[in-house]
Formats: sequence, structure tokens, C-alpha cells
Amino acid sequence: MDFYEVIRQRRSIRAYRSDPVEEDRLLRVLDAARVAPSAANRQPVHFTVIRDDALRAKMVEVYSQQWFVQAPVIICACARPSEAWQRSDGKNYADVDLTIAMDHLILAATAEGLGTCWIGAFKQDKLRKLLDLPPELEPVALTPLGYPAEKPDARPRKPLDDMVEHR
Repeated sequence: MDFYEVIRQRRSIRAYRSDPVEEDRLLRVLDAARVAPSAANRQPVHFTVIRDDALRAKMVEVYSQQWFVQAPVIICACARPSEAWQRSDGKNYADVDLTIAMDHLILAATAEGLGTCWIGAFKQDKLRKLLDLPPELEPVALTPLGYPAEKPDARPRKPLDDMVEHR
């Protein structure tokens, strides 16, 4: 698929088929996240891939939408703030770097025919406990990953002129 077509085809998927995601596809998607740029090339990101049925079922305690746990894979994306580059004013780039990696992951999933849905509204304390995350990892985003069982229409976008200023 052409890169610009991938960008235009990406949707937030909220219905998944039960078909397993092939290992080679999953690895290509994760590798796309791995090669994402990061400030000073610090790469302060960590991904937990959840495929275990019992653990996935418990993830409904973290994000209480049934469609979320129906996907055959859930990915937890964490930042490592202590490893991230910091600007001179103290701005830590861990979230920025993690976001770029997640965007690579989501676009690669689209190119592979897989669906995702960026989730930020989860219960961090429950997630941390369920996955036994160490204190240095900050969960930033979750996404289900699997074959879409729906094809939603594109959501409206602001006109480019509302977002770009030329000087």
C-alpha cells in the first residue's frame, strides 16, 4: 500500500475478528515502532505484547470496553522518562518519543491489514498492577491489534488552513 494511502485508510477499530495475528506480521509492526525517531536517539520506549487469553480478559478491568479485549493482541506502550532526553527548560521527551513510536506501530498495522485503536483513558494503577510494571515504566497508551470486523467511515478533519500558518 502507498504510504499516503496507509495514512488515509487508518481508522480507530472497535470490532475485531478472532483470527490470530501471524507472528511475522506482529514482528513487522513492532519493528516499525522500534525504528521510530526519538530525541537524541534515546529510544525510551517499552512495549508489552499481551496475547494470553486469560490476561487479555482481565484487561477489561483496565479499560472497560468489551470490544477492547476481543482483539487477539493488546499492546501496552510505556515510556521510560529516566532514559529520555530533556530540553534545557526541563521538558522531558519520553511521551513525545513514545507517541512517535506508537504512530509508526499504528500505521504499520494498517499497512499489514490490521486494526488498532489508540487508548489513553485507562486505569493506570490497575494496568500497572495487572502487568506488574516496574516503577520506571510509565504506561502511556494501549491499543488492541487484530483483523478488523468493521470498516468505519473516515471521521471529519479540520481543513488544513485551520492548522497551518505560512509566514
